[in-house]
Amino acid sequence: MSRILIAEDEDRIARFIDKGLRANSFTTTVVRDGHSARDHALSGAFDLLVLDIGLPGLDGYAVLRDLREARNALPVIILTARDGVRDTVAGLEGGADDYMTKPFRFEELLARVRLRLRTAPGAVAEPTLLSIDGLSLDLRTRRAQTGDRTVDLSAREFALLELLLRHPGQVLSREQMLDHVWGFDFDPGSNVVDVYIRQLRRKIGADRITTVRGMGYRCG
Repeated sequence: MSRILIAEDEDRIARFIDKGLRANSFTTTVVRDGHSARDHALSGAFDLLVLDIGLPGLDGYAVLRDLREARNALPVIILTARDGVRDTVAGLEGGADDYMTKPFRFEELLARVRLRLRTAPGAVAEPTLLSIDGLSLDLRTRRAQTGDRTVDLSAREFALLELLLRHPGQVLSREQMLDHVWGFDFDPGSNVVDVYIRQLRRKIGADRITTVRGMGYRCG
């Protein structure tokens, strides 16, 4: 199980990332300032760092500089509200492996985390095919297969089905699905999850996704 260090001082975003990564079977630790981020990252206890730039005490650029000067190759994904070209270049030239700007969608962050973990030295390859009871999802082509029929999915349909297939038999609430697929700033009262579940059922079969009344949905 991969261990992710989250260095983020904004509580709502930190909790959102932490919750989403834990839901996808990662072990996470959250720190709120730059000195803690640097000390934890240098400990050797983590496989990847999600790093905010605007940290108190020691900013993200300084944390990154200290890591690389110590010849620490921990993969780093910068996550920041600074979206200028100079900021992006400074982050990447400073040794970051990736750079994302806020606001962001969790599905994109998750994809980047998985990519960096796969390409890190000594990484163990993740499966590229999820399957259950004759339904499969290819994570490379982003297509579903049910029986002998191939199904094309939109980005949101893919993210939603991937979430369900990674938790076979587990009931996932609408809130969990909103957090994972649509992001932390989406209206929790929206019925968009139900709309997309109906679309998925039309494509992969109505019996593939079960409604658990008052709780949510499950696959398998």
